[in-house]
Amino acid sequence: MKKTLLLAAFLLLGNVLAFAQSNDEKAVAAAVEKLRSAILEPTEENLTKLTSPSLTYGHSNGLLEDRKEFIRALVSEESNFTKIDLSEQTISVSGDVALVRHKLIGDTHNKGKDPAPVKLGVFMVWQKSKGEWLLLGRQAFKLP
Repeated sequence: MKKTLLLAAFLLLGNVLAFAQSNDEKAVAAAVEKLRSAILEPTEENLTKLTSPSLTYGHSNGLLEDRKEFIRALVSEESNFTKIDLSEQTISVSGDVALVRHKLIGDTHNKGKDPAPVKLGVFMVWQKSKGEWLLLGRQAFKLP
């Protein structure tokens, strides 16, 4: 009888943990989508809500930005995405940290230059803070 109750308790705990992780993965996916939309139509308010004060944002050309510079570049349209499509996304959650990988295909119109297509691999680190998932780190790299 004790073994049966113990087994049932472990199974229940496993289901609860799997459900919680599934909900976190969905919440992270929703945060990634909000960030995608916020980059396409940037406002300081929306970008601030989605990013950590400790943000490190790495571009595929090696440029690193902190939160303030990341937001300034988007709001000023110095960095201007006109299209972003994400594919092959994976999300791995461990406690209050989530690792996200995906491919980004899009178009940019940076610094007044003609529109240019981009094809990137992206790795992001999200952290749950006060119940919200915030972007903590991001690094992009060019894909062939």
